[in-house]
Parts: sequence; C-alpha cells; structure tokens
Amino acid sequence: MEDLEEAEDGWFFDSLTKYQDLHMYQLEGPANVLEWTSPQTVCVAGQHGNSSQILELQLPLKLLVEVNKGLCAERDFRVTCGAFTDAPVSGLKHVTGTRCVVTSGGQSSDLQLWDLSEEAGGSIKSTGSVPGVTRHSGGGNIKMAVRPCMPEVVHGAQSDDVVLSSLTTGKTLSHHVLAPAAELLASLHFVSQDVVLAACFNGSVYVMDTRASGPAQVHSQTAGDQWWTAVSAGSDLSSCELIQLSGSGLAVIWDLRSPPASKRHAQLDVQSISSDSEHVHVSWAPALDNTISVSGFGGNILIYDSSNWGAEPHHVRPQFEHRGHMVSNGLTTPHSVMVTAHIWHTVRPRTLLSAASDGSAHLWDWISQSATKESSDPH
Repeated sequence: MEDLEEAEDGWFFDSLTKYQDLHMYQLEGPANVLEWTSPQTVCVAGQHGNSSQILELQLPLKLLVEVNKGLCAERDFRVTCGAFTDAPVSGLKHVTGTRCVVTSGGQSSDLQLWDLSEEAGGSIKSTGSVPGVTRHSGGGNIKMAVRPCMPEVVHGAQSDDVVLSSLTTGKTLSHHVLAPAAELLASLHFVSQDVVLAACFNGSVYVMDTRASGPAQVHSQTAGDQWWTAVSAGSDLSSCELIQLSGSGLAVIWDLRSPPASKRHAQLDVQSISSDSEHVHVSWAPALDNTISVSGFGGNILIYDSSNWGAEPHHVRPQFEHRGHMVSNGLTTPHSVMVTAHIWHTVRPRTLLSAASDGSAHLWDWISQSATKESSDPH
C-alpha cells in the first residue's frame, strides 16, 4: 500500500513538469466512444447499467482561456445535454456543421440519428434511423465515416457489404462489394469527398470510389496478425499517409503513391493486447507532424515520433506516456484498468482526451521533453 502511495505521489509530482494542463473527470460508467462536436465540446458514449448513455460535455473553461489561467476557477467538464438508449453504442460520428450525431451498435446494423440540444442541460433527442447493411449477422461492429460537408455516411461491418446512405432521407445511395470474401472491417475513412479507405482486421486496405459500382482496389494485405489502420489528415488520397498497427506492436507507415520498399517500420513498446480488440486505437496527431498515439494495449496512452523510422523494423520507445488512468487509481498491473478510447483535439496540437474502463476521463496537454531540452540547452 505504501509503494502504491509513493508511486501515485511521484506521478502527480512529475505531472507538474510533464503536462501543460491536466483535468480528470469521473463519468458514471466507462466511455467507449469519444467524438468532437466542436473545439469546445465532445460527445462521450458508453454503457450505463443495462442501457447506454450519450453525453455532450463542454471542456473545462480553465483549458479554453489563453491568458490568466490562474484566475479561472472552473476546472471541470460541464454536461450540456444527454440521453439514454436501450441499444449499445459502439460507434458515434458527428455530422460537421450540424447538431446531429449518428450512432451504431448492438446486433442491428441500423444507424440511429440524434439531435443535440441547443440549450444547456437539455436532452439529446432521437430523430430516426437509417437502414443498415443486409449481410450483418452480429459478427463485428458496424464501422462508419461521415462524408465531408454532406449529410451522408458510409457504413458496414464486412468488406462484401458496404453502403453509402443519406442521413436526410435514410435511403441507400450506393452499395459496394469491396471483396468477394467477407473480411471484418476495422475502420472506414473518407480521404476526399468521394473516396473512402476501408481497412480490414486482416491487414487488407481497399480504396473505394463512392461514384463507381465496380470492385475496389486493394493496396496492401498482411497476413498472420490482427491490424488496425489510421489515416493522416489530407485533402485527398495523394496527401495522406497510413499507419497500420499489428496486435504484436509492429507499426508500418506508407502511402498509396509509393512502392512497398518505401514503407517505414517500427516495433512499438506495447504490452500484450487486451481481450477486447475494439478498444485498440491508433491515431495521427492532426496538428503535429509524424506524431502518432496508441492505446488499448493496457492502461496507458503512448505517443510516438515516427520521423526516424526506417525500412527495417527496430524497437522504439514512446516520446510520451500518459499513465494517469492507472496511477490515479493506485493500480499497477498491466490490465487492471484499460484505456477504452482516446482522441486528439482538433486544433490544440498536444491536447488529448482519453477514457478508461473505470469511468475516468482525462483531458491533458502534454509537454514534449525533447522540446524542453532544446529550449534549455544554451548551445
């Protein structure tokens, strides 16, 4: 017990030099989904007893003010609106420019539509549903991506049944068979107004043009492990990079314009994967070059600088490690608490929001130790 208290005290003391901001919040249950609805607000969704809860939270005012932070006493999140639903929520996407969110989850492949209240303390109201894919049999969660600047969503659970639907009318706009064999989808990403990347757990990555009914183009296939894929920010397919992360911690970065020999590799310092692979997340930082984050392999979030990764895999250590979900609960074993989700802030370069299986939610702005050393070096 004394060792745990010393570890906790040591982490809080270190946090004074490692974080620009650190806010801890306790939800009533674990959040499995995090999604920004604006630079100041975020939707969280997760299990709450026998039902699911969806909340929109306003960020702590202390984080949002740029000057005289010490004069701002408001350090907590504030609930702007919320709702309960009997169906599980495994996915949630915000429709840009609106107060609408779309959710997925449970045995049904249908999508649920919700309107966020404009009034503080109001309710999130269900406004309808969108018919799902036909071949969904409960195997794998439905994946979604909202089309940029349009109320349309691409969704599906398997590579042989992906649909583009209108959120306004609920009608199916196009149906796509990316591969004749059913491969479980790990994620869907719009990389332009019309082009979608569909990544499968077996490592296959398909390029799908929503305007075409022909077969999708497959660019990568890596056998023998489970893989997660993230796409860097870009205005079109040619300006995006992909990172694929395996269950054993092997990371591969590549883009669709370059030959396979140009791929960059690294072996990440991660623990064994948790029992729930849906909690594994790999993300590109939207406002920091060559920076990625990884969670779901334990109770920590790991941040890596990929600028020096090479053609051959080599072990790399994280640039930063957020251990707050474990240490703040006095927990030290690898899977005593699991990070269930994390996201980068849309405009604040080093700010992330993370959630864990104990219901904790942390908002943190980390300080680069390499930048600190450079600024303190007189030479």
